[in-house]
Amino acid sequence: MSTLPSNDAPTGKQPPSVYTVMLLLAMLFMLIAVIAMFVELNRWGPDYYKTNTARPTVMLTTNSPFLG
Repeated sequence: MSTLPSNDAPTGKQPPSVYTVMLLLAMLFMLIAVIAMFVELNRWGPDYYKTNTARPTVMLTTNSPFLG
């Protein structure tokens, strides 16, 4: 049993619900966050994977009690 009168036809597409709008906004903000993360990675870490220029130093002491 229908609640619509017989002369009223459905108007077609329904407007988006609040949850659909929130989902789209969340997707948009996540995309902006990922783009911002890549921009910051390229800004602060251009040689992040190039470790051949790093020169670690080691300090050796001879009076250590662990050397025996």
